[in-house]
Amino acid sequence: MYEVVIVEDDPMVAMINKQYVTENKHFHVASVCRDGDAALAYLTANNVQLVILDVYMPKTTGIEVLRRIREKNLPLAVIMVTAANDSAAIEEAVRLGVVDYLIKPFSSARFQQALEKFLSRQDAFHDLEQFSQQHIDAMLNSGSSKTIEQLPKGIQDQTLETVHTFLERNPDTDFTGEEIADKVGLSRVTVRRYLNFLLEKGTISGNMNYETGGRPCMLYRINK
Repeated sequence: MYEVVIVEDDPMVAMINKQYVTENKHFHVASVCRDGDAALAYLTANNVQLVILDVYMPKTTGIEVLRRIREKNLPLAVIMVTAANDSAAIEEAVRLGVVDYLIKPFSSARFQQALEKFLSRQDAFHDLEQFSQQHIDAMLNSGSSKTIEQLPKGIQDQTLETVHTFLERNPDTDFTGEEIADKVGLSRVTVRRYLNFLLEKGTISGNMNYETGGRPCMLYRINK
């Protein structure tokens, strides 16, 4: 479970954000801070993985908080949640590496999509020991064209893209789950979950191979 800090001076908005966060079982709200200075003090002293950060706040703005987070090299991700939609604020937030930028008012589904984008990146970092260009492209583009409603929980965009693209590039070859896991650099348990998802969608086919001389195994290939 990931620890989250909400930084928001409006009590009503903070309450809504907290409700949205707690709807996702992968997250726990560790603290709600009403201004930037309080947030920085908490983030410096506590282990947090994600910050939901407003731009316009008393004492210290969200952009300044984000700058100081980067200056301190705090190992955490940031989702900006704000009414600020001017190009300067957005450009600075993107330059400082936010996971997502939500403009008020936003829907619960859009908020959950931002959380899933964070989970997708964390999933990649945990599953992959080495990154190919394909992995990096999928991670940086995660959430750009898919919506949260299209994928069930536990299935992340860039990991799905990694498995699917490997099979797509080898359309005439059958692979075991273990072979696919070794080729793409994912755990066998993870690959099995994504293969089952692709089978249910009809994207790939699986055929049992009884000619192994031992225990039969499933062979997978992309459907043409």
